[in-house]
Amino acid sequence: MTSTKQGTLSRGDAAALIAFCIAGVAIAAYITVFSIIRIVTLLSGTMIPVMVEFVDQPIEAPLGAGGANITLELDRAILTAPNLPGIAIGAGVIGQLAQIVAIIVVIGCLMLLARSILSGTVFSRRNTRLVMVAGIVGLLGFAAVRFFDNMLANAAVSAVTENAVDNAVISIEPFTFILAAFIISVIGTTFVIGDRLQRETEGLV
Repeated sequence: MTSTKQGTLSRGDAAALIAFCIAGVAIAAYITVFSIIRIVTLLSGTMIPVMVEFVDQPIEAPLGAGGANITLELDRAILTAPNLPGIAIGAGVIGQLAQIVAIIVVIGCLMLLARSILSGTVFSRRNTRLVMVAGIVGLLGFAAVRFFDNMLANAAVSAVTENAVDNAVISIEPFTFILAAFIISVIGTTFVIGDRLQRETEGLV
């Protein structure tokens, strides 16, 4: 592993990194607890609230003058499914587990990176690996959670409507996914170049 002490952080920078680590632990704990509660709700098998997205789904709502119905296009809604098939519950549980694993890995890698920076090492092969692992796991974790949650949502729509509605969607927003991948690539490339320049500079000294 190549790493070199690259300077001492100011007190303000060190305090900011420590605050970042504390916030990371709090975020990881919150999401983990939320996911566990969600898993327990899913495993109960009854009266499960599920967020569902729709495409071109018109509905009537009494929002006009004098309570008259007007037509709206339903984009998303929360359905409460009285019961769900085992495969749907399994998909929902897997999605929550993927969320837990992803957030713990991402926060863990970033905290190790922060620790390395606090010790005076910014660019190194180890830090580059930490950045890339955090980015890739976060990206794949986001996609997995989205995929399994959409499987659960479609099952909820089928259960509540008895298959009368078939336009709930399974999708991952491509722009968000591509933008996140681009940002991760830029950050990873920055660390790779920084590490190489650091080693080349050391060779000239």
